[in-house]
Amino acid sequence: MKYLKWLLSAIAGSLFFFNTYSMTLYAHNLKHLLKDNRIALGGWINGGVTLNPSQKNGFNGPVIMADQANRFQLNQLNLFMQRAVVSEGNTWDFGGRFDFMFGTDAVFTQAFGVPTLDVNSGKPLKRSNWDLDLCCDSSRTYGIALPQAYLEAHVPVGNGLNVKLGHFYSPMGYETVPASAPDNFFYTRAYNLNVGEPFTHTGLLSEYKLNKNWSIIGAAVTGSANGGWDGGWDKQLGNWSGVAGFNWTSDNHLTSLKVIGSYGETSTRSSEPWATYNIVLKHRINPKTSLALHHVWGYAGGVLLDNPKYTNVIKDTQWINLMAYLYYDITDNVSVGVRGEWFRDRDGSRNPSPFRIAVTTNIVNGKAVSPAGDPNRVTIMPADYYSTTVGVNWKAAKTLKLKSDLMRKLTIRSNIRYDRVDAYHAPAYRPFAGNKDQVLFSLDFILPF
Repeated sequence: MKYLKWLLSAIAGSLFFFNTYSMTLYAHNLKHLLKDNRIALGGWINGGVTLNPSQKNGFNGPVIMADQANRFQLNQLNLFMQRAVVSEGNTWDFGGRFDFMFGTDAVFTQAFGVPTLDVNSGKPLKRSNWDLDLCCDSSRTYGIALPQAYLEAHVPVGNGLNVKLGHFYSPMGYETVPASAPDNFFYTRAYNLNVGEPFTHTGLLSEYKLNKNWSIIGAAVTGSANGGWDGGWDKQLGNWSGVAGFNWTSDNHLTSLKVIGSYGETSTRSSEPWATYNIVLKHRINPKTSLALHHVWGYAGGVLLDNPKYTNVIKDTQWINLMAYLYYDITDNVSVGVRGEWFRDRDGSRNPSPFRIAVTTNIVNGKAVSPAGDPNRVTIMPADYYSTTVGVNWKAAKTLKLKSDLMRKLTIRSNIRYDRVDAYHAPAYRPFAGNKDQVLFSLDFILPF
């Protein structure tokens, strides 16, 4: 019996060894296969906490992304698979990308372009099935989004044409959804990112390089009842909108300008226009200092309004935004930045508070319900929103000389933000826990992998 146990142990150990060896060999071969085919697997983790002295519990008013007061948020656990196309040369090249996001930011990134109620008539709509109901209603704050799923091709025509087909992040704007994007210096996000411009589109996006300085952008987008914004795959496919613009970069690459806009009918039910334009100017003043200016204007026709100033009133609506960013590199590993923003929701159509409850509200058995909270808490008003944010970015891994491959890209961000709102020719508005203003103290981390 003793020898039998030894024999069984030897057999089990041999099987474990060969299984481990086979798995290691398979992983090694898979890694080389992906590398040889230029397929990248990666992602990032972003989480943080925002202290709001005026809130005991709840939301930071209409602030998005870092919208939870006085508790930790795992904002983004984002995984992606990508084959980037080679955008130069005289040969065809094909690629694509797929992103999966879990976290509290998912709700802001989902294809919610078909709202619960038609913006022109107020009648219930059938919402997109792409990623709105994948999981986590019981958690109130966490969810899953599939913000990108597209195929891409480089077409060797002229100086080169790049084409994306599918679901992708909008080419509009300055700040973007991915926490690891270089233009997202601050943990708390601008109002404009959420309500002034689209997060995503579904359709066809192309960019053509005219020369080393100029390129033009064009897109046909669908799947939305908000003029082509944040569309999905299975609803409102008969409604198409256009996106067009250009990029310019100086010879020394110190200055760039992007001008882009969109226009289309609101939905398959309404021919009312939905339009916006977006201008971003970036300039590196010197090796340590850079500046960015961002302006947005938007228009939506025949919107059914329901706020204290306009109750069940159909009106053409507008919004406008101005932002300025200034950054300074103290050292190679520490940078400071300041952001100022003015956002005018002229008619009280764009910026509900809390936005998380508003966007997750559905009509169930004739009643408005939301997993994020009581829909009756949501308020909106014609108003001017002002915010000033000061922040520090610290490349902690480089400063601490961490050797770990996993930790070497760790960045820690802190920021202080002041918000104030003034009602625009309307009754007093206090969306910040009964106040007209608030101060936020935030600390978060970004860990790409």
